[in-house]
Amino acid sequence: QVSAALREGQITPTELCQRCLSLIKSTKFLNAYITVTEETALKQAEESEKRFRRGQPLGVLDGIPVAVKDNFNTAGIETTCASNMLKGYISPYNATVVQKLLDQGAVLVGKTNLDEFAMGSGSTDGVFGPVRNPWSYSRQYKEKSAPKSHPEDKEPEWVIAGGSSGGSAAAVSSFTCFAALGSDTGGSTRNPAAHCGVVGLKPTYGLISRHGLIPLVNSMDVPGILTRCVDDAALVLGSLAGHDPKDSTTIQDKFKPFELPNLPDVSKLSIGIPKEYHAPGLSSEILALWSKAADLFKSAGAKVIEVSLPHTRYSIVCYHVLCTAEVASNMARFDGLEYGHRSATNDSTESMYAATRREGFNDVVRARILSGNYFLLKQNYEHYFVKAQKVRRLIAQDFGKVFGSGVDVLLTPTTLSHAAAYAEFIKEDNRTRSAQDDILTQAANMAGLPAINVPAALSERGLPVGLQFIGRPFQEKQLLTVAKWFEKEVKFPMIQLEEVKRHDHGAFQHQKSASFS
Repeated sequence: QVSAALREGQITPTELCQRCLSLIKSTKFLNAYITVTEETALKQAEESEKRFRRGQPLGVLDGIPVAVKDNFNTAGIETTCASNMLKGYISPYNATVVQKLLDQGAVLVGKTNLDEFAMGSGSTDGVFGPVRNPWSYSRQYKEKSAPKSHPEDKEPEWVIAGGSSGGSAAAVSSFTCFAALGSDTGGSTRNPAAHCGVVGLKPTYGLISRHGLIPLVNSMDVPGILTRCVDDAALVLGSLAGHDPKDSTTIQDKFKPFELPNLPDVSKLSIGIPKEYHAPGLSSEILALWSKAADLFKSAGAKVIEVSLPHTRYSIVCYHVLCTAEVASNMARFDGLEYGHRSATNDSTESMYAATRREGFNDVVRARILSGNYFLLKQNYEHYFVKAQKVRRLIAQDFGKVFGSGVDVLLTPTTLSHAAAYAEFIKEDNRTRSAQDDILTQAANMAGLPAINVPAALSERGLPVGLQFIGRPFQEKQLLTVAKWFEKEVKFPMIQLEEVKRHDHGAFQHQKSASFS
């Protein structure tokens, strides 16, 4: 709708950009952004405006404000990974996905906050401080969480945005941009999408280029897409997908962008319900919602069957071994020599290395490097790393067997519960939290499958809860069609943010216009 409004001249790219920048300022307390690129964004909007005047927009994304997680390289703009190690680092090039957005005329309003080097599930462990979930300040949450006797006495505690792409999810949820890029290694796009009530898509591994995404786990990392509706996710995917000569893991086949049907039909589909996803700690609310969603598909004529993915229960342990091993390898590049932070210690090269890494990395990153190097020791390699790779193959085969049996899409919860209050979340360490929060999402990364979070309902406390759909490899069109059908059925409510209302405009009037398709 916003794209159409731009084409029809109801609003100009500069006006739209200014409104988003104004919203970023008024929602600064969310801490969603690390860098706001106001000057660059206004220049890009001005260029977009000239193209619209000439009647030559570059595409649907021309003039649309977007944000990018701060672990994607952006030429001329600081890229920090929310770490002291990269504070002040300015990349000489754009990540392929960033370049593709800019080539389509998108307007980059800023770089978003995250857990340091994307290691975490709450966006609470970055050097720039935690991201606050916009729903903490929504009327829905305040009404349901305020003390019953004197609701005006005490503000309910603010809740986390999820992670590690919490800044991107909060940015989309609070209307400061129309789409944002995240990264997804074990659920880092879908988890914050579920907590912030937005759509979070993790495409098939190899469909979108990783070139310029600062790596965490090369064999699992995928750029993720966060939007306010499924159609928008499909649209952004169409702009980003396809072969990149700079990333040898991308598909060779040409990708054809697709439009989703206006009236999706799921009656001929088979929906699988994996019994292993009824995980310990799954809240009764989410269990009930999952069951209700399965009934929705049944009543629409879809075949709903329980399936088994027997190796799922080993996947989180297996993921931890492989993740830390690759992290240890990837983090070796931060040695204080080529780029980023360099310690003033100059007794010897070794002491400079050690001091640089001690000063540059937080405890979470250092702990993962330590674990990974332990698993990769000569005496441990076969016992941990090789064994984990074998289990990973079995996990992928489980999915292959289920999809081979005729199941089209799997329906699972995305998270165990709604977003936790920050004060509660930090009582447990990052490792424990990540193991809990990634349990329902990381298997899709291990198998390289596409998966999407769709906001499904509000919990009893007025916070968003999402469900996850996992599809066959490279069948994003089918996956997104199912997700769109479900989105239409559940009619997830729009966030009621007082901060947004003060800056209201036709572009933000109702749920549908919060999209740009």
